Formats: sequence, structure tokens, C-alpha cells
Amino acid sequence: MSLVRVHNFSISLDGFGAGEGQQLDAPFSHAGSRLMEWAIGTRTFREMGMPGESEPSFGVDDAFASRTGPGVGAEIMGRNKFGPQRGPWKDEEWKGWWGDNPVFHTPVIVLTHHPRPVLEMEGGTTFHFVDADPVAALDQARTLAGDLDIRIGGGVRTVRQFLEADLIDHLHLVLVPIVLGRGERLWEGLEGLEQSFDVEATPSPSGVIHLVFTRRKAR
Repeated sequence: MSLVRVHNFSISLDGFGAGEGQQLDAPFSHAGSRLMEWAIGTRTFREMGMPGESEPSFGVDDAFASRTGPGVGAEIMGRNKFGPQRGPWKDEEWKGWWGDNPVFHTPVIVLTHHPRPVLEMEGGTTFHFVDADPVAALDQARTLAGDLDIRIGGGVRTVRQFLEADLIDHLHLVLVPIVLGRGERLWEGLEGLEQSFDVEATPSPSGVIHLVFTRRKAR
């Protein structure tokens, strides 16, 4: 069976995976780009059009960032990763943060309580807007992905829901040496999670620590 994977998911020292106050002119909320500065200079993120300027990245960061795409046939994301709107869609012209040719080039399931028609984009990306729990969303993603793996792209609530449902096989977190103080914490309600995984830590000269959680046994 295909694996369910999380890659390049950054969290602060105080456990926040997102800041507070996301809006159109602040897609990363009050955190700004601080959680993702380690990634901006990597080849993978430069090719994805990651905004901002940075020095060339360190090799270890490049190596981890490059693992996000190969073998992935579909992504599942929360609505707030797709855009800043809340509630019923007031603007169905919104096509995500990524322009006419999004970086995914695969089917993407967007979890929302307000489904809308499938959105076909350039480069092979199709956004499917569904109201589903993690199990049902994963079943649909596997149908779309064929034999390839499923990437859980975030945000925080979506990753946490899939961890709560015990559906994650591979979890790559990046511990960033900043304190956000407010926002959305990843670990709420996940006490003892580490008992289901082998955990490896790899420090980078950039100051981040790459944490890889690999499921110990098949479900």
C-alpha cells in the first residue's frame, strides 16, 4: 500500500507550526517567513518559486527538501493552505497562492466544509474541494494517486488530524530555533505519539534540526 508522508513541515521551539493572523497580505501570518527561511535557499524551493532572497542553502537542507516530490501521486491540504478565505466561498476566482501553474503537478484534495467544483490548473494540478474526514479523504487521494504515495501538505490542523487518526507513515519535521509565542501548536492532544515511530535527528549548520519519524510497524 502507498505511504502517507509529511515533508518539510517546520515548527518553532515552542511547538507552533503556524503563526496567528493569516490574511491575503500575510500568508504566513505574524510568523512571516521565519519558519521557512531554512528552505528558501534550497534548490527544491527555488524551483518551486519560493518568494524571498537568501544565501545558498546548506547541503543537508537541500537533501531533505528534495525528498518532498519523488514518488508522490497526490496531496491533501487544509483549506487555509489553499487560501485565506473562511466560511462560504465569496470568491471562486481564487486559485491558490501559486499562480496559474501550481507547484504540485498532481491532484490535490483541499479539505473544506464548503465544497466547490474541481479546479483544473496548468501543469497537471487539479484541486478537489471535499468535505471529508481523514480516512475518507485518504481513500479518495489513493484513488487519484494510483500506486504512488500521498503527501499531507498542511497546515497544522490537517497534519494533526492525520496523526490523531494514526494515518501517517513518514513525518519530516524541521525544528526552527525561533519562539513564535502564539499561533497553532502541532502537538496538542498527541501525547505519546513518539511510541509509534522511530525518530532520527539531523542537525544542520543553518541552525535547524531535521526530525524524521518513521512508523515502526505496518498498521
